[in-house]
Amino acid sequence: MSREQKAVDRARKAFLTGRSKSLEYRITQLKNLLRFVRERQNEIAEGLKKDLGRSEGGTPLYETLGLESEINLAVKYLKEWAAPRPVSKSMMTISDQVYIQPEPLGVVLVIGAWNYPWAVTIGPLIGAIAAGNAAVIKPSEVSSHTSKVMEDLLPLYLDKELYPVVTGGVTETQELLKQRFDHIFYTGNGTVAKIIMEAAAKHLTPTTLELGGKSPCYIDNNCDLAIACRRIAWGKYSNCGQTCIAPDYILCDPSMQDRVIEEIKKNIKDFYTEDPKKCMDYGRIINQRHFKRLMALLEGSTIAVGGENDESECYIGPTVLRDVKPDAKVMQEEIFGPLLPILTVSSADEAIKFINQREKPLALYIFTSDNKLIKRMIAETSSGGVVANDCLMHFSVSSLPFGGVGNSGMGHYHGKYGFDNLSHLRGCLIKQLKMEGVNKMRYPPHTADKLGWARFFILKHVDFGSLGLSYLILLFCIININNFF
Repeated sequence: MSREQKAVDRARKAFLTGRSKSLEYRITQLKNLLRFVRERQNEIAEGLKKDLGRSEGGTPLYETLGLESEINLAVKYLKEWAAPRPVSKSMMTISDQVYIQPEPLGVVLVIGAWNYPWAVTIGPLIGAIAAGNAAVIKPSEVSSHTSKVMEDLLPLYLDKELYPVVTGGVTETQELLKQRFDHIFYTGNGTVAKIIMEAAAKHLTPTTLELGGKSPCYIDNNCDLAIACRRIAWGKYSNCGQTCIAPDYILCDPSMQDRVIEEIKKNIKDFYTEDPKKCMDYGRIINQRHFKRLMALLEGSTIAVGGENDESECYIGPTVLRDVKPDAKVMQEEIFGPLLPILTVSSADEAIKFINQREKPLALYIFTSDNKLIKRMIAETSSGGVVANDCLMHFSVSSLPFGGVGNSGMGHYHGKYGFDNLSHLRGCLIKQLKMEGVNKMRYPPHTADKLGWARFFILKHVDFGSLGLSYLILLFCIININNFF
């Protein structure tokens, strides 16, 4: 039996003991996870520095503060989320108990990504724990130092049988995918996502796929360009552009292109100094393979800002490309790096058409002071999420579902959405062995009279809150008549 199979078997046996179903036990595990995040800041930051060149200040901002917020939210509202949820009743169910009961799915596989390895690995784990599941945690081998921190330290805080950490590369992941899970939560790219879906299909395992795509950023003539470009520069170059919801490219009027370039150039200097290579807050490309991929994307494009690079350090400076054509190499795949192409469009109509001719992105960014245009672009496009006049910030809002659509993914998480996504929402109808008179309409022999009553009870939708007491009494009398027909 492989190491991966043993980990899954132990997790399933631990789940079958029932201990993860206890709300008190879930809350204890969540609090232990919170303690881990707070007590191990140094180890977390050190791993991220080695993997991505992340600064000490960037670690809490982009990774752990969001996790603390998610854990606190889950602990505060878990009893409410896990409680039976009453639903509306019809005339057929007025005297019955009708509700939704969230229940754990079982054993969840969480496969994390390397770009924000804590946020996108532990984030789904929070939902899995809150929902009462066991979870096998597979951190990305690409962020190897962070993976080692997870492997060594998480078991010191969490139930190591319910929440094992399995490390390794492609071979270990393939072995994990041979096992049966009750849900697979994957963050990464579409190519691997197809492999995961194929493996999941063999066991009819549902999946959540948090992917990416080319997230457009439309800048309208009617906006404060200085503020817009400042927020775009932050959203694009944070984590060296290695963000699934980073603005992938800009769409703007030709008359604005030079001003956009100048404003972004100014903000690059403000954020990362004259020499971003020496700036502690500007990171590095994860490895040389991705460095070479990004450098190849520059072919055929005109560099307006930046372009400096050093393969030995996996460094590519913040870069802006001008007059980019739709068929340019940089426009054929998600960039996932610090390259920002600018394409010109003559109108919002053309921008909407351009966006809709491509795969649905994970995010859509609109910068304008025209609220009607914002509503129009939301109505006439489709994306995982939409942000007007900012970038990335919807990821931090726990009351919003975060996820993709189409090629950018399926399923969602954060806050209650993560809990629900990793729960089975079980429909429950509790009747009594009484009031049989009303059931005669469904029993054979079927007659026109019975069908008439069935139409009344099934098709008549009534707001019981607005009914008078006398009507309710009359209704109960009718229901209890033995000789109904």
